[in-house]
Amino acid sequence: MERTDSGGRQPVRGWSPGPALAAFHDGVTVICEISAQFGDAGWVAPSPCPEWRVVDLAGHLRCLADDFHEYLDDAPASRLARLMARGAHPDTLTRKLARQNAAELAALPDASGPEHIDAFASSARAYARRLLPIWDLPHHQYRDVLVTVGGMAGAACAEWHLHAWDLARAQGKDYRPADPDMLLAGWRAGMPHLPLEGAGLSFRYEASPYGTGPRAASRYETGPYSTGPYSTGPYETGPYRAGRYDRPGPDRAVAAEVATAPAAAAGPALREDPWHVMLRASGRISLGRTSPGPVL
Repeated sequence: MERTDSGGRQPVRGWSPGPALAAFHDGVTVICEISAQFGDAGWVAPSPCPEWRVVDLAGHLRCLADDFHEYLDDAPASRLARLMARGAHPDTLTRKLARQNAAELAALPDASGPEHIDAFASSARAYARRLLPIWDLPHHQYRDVLVTVGGMAGAACAEWHLHAWDLARAQGKDYRPADPDMLLAGWRAGMPHLPLEGAGLSFRYEASPYGTGPRAASRYETGPYSTGPYSTGPYETGPYRAGRYDRPGPDRAVAAEVATAPAAAAGPALREDPWHVMLRASGRISLGRTSPGPVL
């Protein structure tokens, strides 16, 4: 990796190496633990990602982890950096990356789901071991936003936890990370080309009433998947059931008014559950429905 001046860009608030890497490793571990619950029939069942079986999703994770190594090897002049440097519209980037994902998956040697997951975990953990000495170095730039190596780790971290949700959903279960605020900070640090504001994050950024702020005392709050091995039921009847989170976000004009009002007048900042925002922004759910169409 070529070392260049990072430009003195301030890191995204809340995204720092210690808790960030803890969230990264949690994501890898959760994927392994959820994947261990699949039987032979489960691996060939449909996943929430259109046109992909669960085994294909496992292969995609393997490709992703290897891609992160390649991008880091070639940063800040990788093929990803060249793509992002064009400053293309998010929809254009999404289509290009989707074609890349499909091509890489098609070229992947045949392997079982567990083999793909084992390769993913080994590659992802090796990637994490490379990051600390070069955390603040530039990785790529999108428009006027410089993404550092540490920021790109935030993109990887978001990917791991979102795909853990995909795997859990393929089993008819739910998944919620222990610290969604940390993942939200990672998203902001690593994926400026996929803005969160349109997915409900309209109020000014404050500690979430749903998140834990500092990482929970235990790795997954009350259990590996928040309330047990995963959760108690499918998404429609779990913690995101209609009426609790499945509602339109605040009106943007009202949100802007709240965001600009003096703190004393605005009162406590309110905003959507950050995990729900990420599920929406990644195309997994949309307002009022649970029809997935992931862009990550």
